[in-house]
Amino acid sequence: MDFHVRAGQGGAGGYALDITPEKAGWGYSSLRILDLPPGGRHTFATGGSEWIVLPLSGGCTVATDGGESFELAGRAGVFSGVTDFAYVPRDAEVRIASAAGGRFALTGARCERRLPARYGAASDVPVELRGTGNCSRQVNNFGAAGTFECDKLIAVEVLTPGGNWSSYPPHKHDACRPGEESELEEIYYFEIEPAHGTEGVGYQRVTPSGQGRGTDVLAEVRSGDAVLIPDGWHGPSIAAPGHTMYYLNVMAGPGETREWLICDHPDHGWIRATWPAQPVDTRLPLYTAPAGEAR
Repeated sequence: MDFHVRAGQGGAGGYALDITPEKAGWGYSSLRILDLPPGGRHTFATGGSEWIVLPLSGGCTVATDGGESFELAGRAGVFSGVTDFAYVPRDAEVRIASAAGGRFALTGARCERRLPARYGAASDVPVELRGTGNCSRQVNNFGAAGTFECDKLIAVEVLTPGGNWSSYPPHKHDACRPGEESELEEIYYFEIEPAHGTEGVGYQRVTPSGQGRGTDVLAEVRSGDAVLIPDGWHGPSIAAPGHTMYYLNVMAGPGETREWLICDHPDHGWIRATWPAQPVDTRLPLYTAPAGEAR
């Protein structure tokens, strides 16, 4: 599988996009994008991986063969609001049904522990504003380490206003250095907000770090594209002016501790020192988590 997977080229088994450890040539991280028509249903076996079912647009019911069932209200789209989600464990059979139809991300990671199936409320998702100036972006930490318990899986959403750079300064997490850096494979899945009758594009850069496969990517990304990052300095992720960029990050790795520890590129890390003197982009947050959502 190429590091840049274009929309429509990575599908299999009923999924619009199907990235598995086998296809990616790594050990842990998976991502599937599922499109369901009104009244659509889909069943899958989790195998040796844990999964979060995350509505990108629309809502659904998620049920397991263990008797758990979760109603996900979902959202109109990734640019409209935070969503609720469902965690399902390894070694289970899962059924997803959507009365109105929708698009759903299945973020997965091979794991060892079998944790209980659970509902994640939209109101519990921490919404973080990261960076300032033209490095401002919004992070929805629904599946971040320390936010929602998983065995290996880490997953977040990032929204970058048009014209801004995110995943910047370039950083890496491809070596195990306790207390300093985690070893994590990563998938970026993109959606670009249309504007003025055009679909819009973004750009993603990955440069070799001296580790692993020497990953080197300069990709023009569009809605439905994905970029695989087994190693390397990744960033910037550049949103074209006028088009908000969304990406879903899926990460997992071999470390005993589930944590996201990064190392900034030595040539670009200085940019962080400039952030306190600049305001956060006034377009952010695009939205916040709803308050006190009833379960």
